[in-house]
Amino acid sequence: MATFIQKMIEDKKEYKGQMARAEVLPEDYRFVFKKIHAYIWGKAAGDGSDMIEAQGALLDLFEAGSAEGRQVLEVTGRDVAGFADEFVRDLKQWTDAYRNRLNRAVSDKVEKGGAQ
Repeated sequence: MATFIQKMIEDKKEYKGQMARAEVLPEDYRFVFKKIHAYIWGKAAGDGSDMIEAQGALLDLFEAGSAEGRQVLEVTGRDVAGFADEFVRDLKQWTDAYRNRLNRAVSDKVEKGGAQ
């Protein structure tokens, strides 16, 4: 239990540090970061620790793009939602249980020859 609490404290510190980094991004980057942040956290599952890691990687990418003088849409592309989806594609999401349940139900029925 103590390890879990310590991890939560560390994650909270990391999250706050990331949000401070986001605040010093150029205006366009900061705006897009906040929009992506809200979007990906709406998909988070579990304790969110994997989302904190992804958010850190996003900040790294945005900081590098900004330092190179690139426009934010040069980094994300015009389909920002698609970019965000791809960015968190391999992370646990709250919809995973529904997806797995649907796939399992269809597979069980079809593979047993019950679907006509």
